[in-house]
Amino acid sequence: MTTSKNTTRKRDGSLRTALVEAGISILREKGIEGLSLRECAAQAGVSHAAPGYHFKNLTGLYTAISARGFELFAASMDVSRSKADQTPKAQLLAICEGYLDFAVNHRELFLFMFSGQQLDGGNQDFAAASSRAYAILRETCEPFVEPGTDPEEIELLVWSLVHGYTHLAMINKKRPRHVGEALPKLPNLLRHLTFDGTI
Repeated sequence: MTTSKNTTRKRDGSLRTALVEAGISILREKGIEGLSLRECAAQAGVSHAAPGYHFKNLTGLYTAISARGFELFAASMDVSRSKADQTPKAQLLAICEGYLDFAVNHRELFLFMFSGQQLDGGNQDFAAASSRAYAILRETCEPFVEPGTDPEEIELLVWSLVHGYTHLAMINKKRPRHVGEALPKLPNLLRHLTFDGTI
């Protein structure tokens, strides 16, 4: 019989949230190899059938975890740029710092989000969260798009640089903020991007 506590959690969405957080915790502790619907249920302290009710299958769980990851990812960039000067250059550097901060604080989740796992692309939560993260990049790059230039060219240039830098730092087993001895600091790389000369 379902307890009133579990019924309440289902109705207000807290059980689903607890399962997602359990999945993130498993990623941190065991990696993707340890992530399963049954393991999520055990971590959250609910019946093994509960994840199937909320996610249907492993793809649904992966999608929900990735959606939560993109929410945290966007929030990290937003917080960083909110503290920076409002100049285009400062804002661009800030979102890159937020990008690195997220990777440092959520290493396993970051790697999972960009691992190419099969996800439900039609999931509204995932679409909204991932679109929001990309919108931050688009908004911040907009001042550097020269007339007649496809904005996506600038967006992908910046994204490729910061993502590649983060990945290299991880391969070198260094925290992105502390790779001075292994890699040049990211702001030193970004200063070489001239675009129209305003950065």
